[in-house]
Amino acid sequence: MQLYSFVQNFSFKDAPLHTRELVKTCLLDIIGVAAGARDNQTSVMLKTYADTHYSANKLSSRLWFDGRAVHPLGAAYAGGFCVDSLDAHEGHFTSKGHAGATVVPAIVALVDAYRSQGKDISGEEFLSALCIGYETALRAGQALMATAPEYHASGAFSGIGVVCAGARLLKLDETTFRHALGIAEYFGPRCPMMRLVSFPTMLRDAHGAGAYAGLNALLMAQLGVTGAPAATVEPLEISTFWQDIGARWEIDEQYFKPWPVCRWAQPALTAMTDLMRAHPVITAQLIETIDVETFHESVCLQGHFPKNADEAQYALAFPLAALIVRGKLGPKEVTGDSIHAPDILSISEKITLHEAPDLSARFPEEILSRVTVTLKDGTRLTSPTATAKGDPGNPMSSDELTTKFHLLADDSLGATLSNAIKNSVEALPGSDDCQSFFDLLLSAPKTAA
Repeated sequence: MQLYSFVQNFSFKDAPLHTRELVKTCLLDIIGVAAGARDNQTSVMLKTYADTHYSANKLSSRLWFDGRAVHPLGAAYAGGFCVDSLDAHEGHFTSKGHAGATVVPAIVALVDAYRSQGKDISGEEFLSALCIGYETALRAGQALMATAPEYHASGAFSGIGVVCAGARLLKLDETTFRHALGIAEYFGPRCPMMRLVSFPTMLRDAHGAGAYAGLNALLMAQLGVTGAPAATVEPLEISTFWQDIGARWEIDEQYFKPWPVCRWAQPALTAMTDLMRAHPVITAQLIETIDVETFHESVCLQGHFPKNADEAQYALAFPLAALIVRGKLGPKEVTGDSIHAPDILSISEKITLHEAPDLSARFPEEILSRVTVTLKDGTRLTSPTATAKGDPGNPMSSDELTTKFHLLADDSLGATLSNAIKNSVEALPGSDDCQSFFDLLLSAPKTAA
C-alpha cells in the first residue's frame, strides 16, 4: 500500500524546506488560536466535560494550558473543540476545510499519553507525524468533497490524518493501519456544514469529533477491531488524490487567517481594508450603505445581528461592520459585549450581500469578493475583486503571522510564556525530546506577564 509506505518511511527532513517551515508555522498558528480561546465558554465546558467523563487510566494526557490529566480521547475532544471555538485557524481550499485543528490536538494527546509512560520522541519525529497528519487529512478531505453529495465539515475527514500520524508513532502494521483508517472513516461525524452555517452553534467544524474519531480508531484497531477499507483512501476511482503523496505537498496550499471569523468572510474583509486604506474618507459616520458581491456560500453567512460568539464568527455582515467601526477585528470584536454594541450593529444594518455568479463559479479554488461603499454625500467607492489576505497567492508575511500569534496568545498566556512557546516550536527540529515543549503547552500559565 503506497500510503502505508509513506507513513512509515517519511522523515521530516525529506520535505522541502518551504514545507517544513510551513508545518512549524501551522503548529504555532494552532497554538496561538488555542491560547486565544483558552478561557472562552466552549473551551471551559469541554475541559470540564473531558475531566468529568474521560478519566485518565493507563493512558493519561494533559489538557492544553490547564495541566489536568485525562484520557487521551477526552484530551483530543477538548483540544479540538478549543481550537475550533475561535475561528482563526489555518485551512485549505480544495478540501473546503482544515486539518490542523484536528490533527494537532489529537497527536499532542497521543504523544503526551505515551510520554507519561516514558516513551518520548524527538522533536523531529513529532514534526514528521504532524506533517503526515496534515498531508493525509487534506487529501482525504479532497477525496470526500469529490465523492460526497453533501458538504461535510472538517471532522468528517480529518480523523484520517490522525490515524496516519498515529500509525507512524505507534508503528502499526499495514493490516492494522488499514482497519484503523476504515474505523475512523466509518465512525467519523456526518457534520453537515451548511446546517451549521445556517444555524451556528458550538459544534463548529467538528474538530473535536474528528480528533476523537481518529484516536478511537487507532485504539480499537490495536485491539483487533476490523474496519477496512476506507472509501476515501483505497478505491481506484479516488486514487488520483493519493498517487503523488510525498512528491507534491497539499500543505503548501494552506492559507492563514488574519481575522478570527469564517474564511468565506475574509475576502470581503480584505477588500474593505484595502478600500479604507485607499480612501480615508470612509468612516462609520459617513457611510450610507455597503454592498458586498461574493460567492454563494459566503452570502449564506449573512449574520447581521448575531446573538452569541458562534453566530458572530460564522457571519459576514457583523465582522465587516466591526472592522469598520473599531478599525480592527480580533477576538474581542466577535465575543462578549461587542456582539451587542450599538455602533457596530448600526453599520451591520447597512450591509447587503449579493451573490455574484462570476465569483461563485470560481469557488472553491478561489474565494473572492468585491465591496462597494456609498457615502451619505452620494459618493460610490468600489474595491477591485479581492482574494483573502493569507491565501497562498496573497500570503501573510512572517512578521504578520508572528504579530497574529502574539495578538492571540499574549493576553491569555502572558508575553513570557508566549515567547517561550514560540522559541520551543522553532527549536523542535533539533530537540532530542519534546519535554520542554509539552510542559509549556500542557501546564496552566502561572501568571500573565
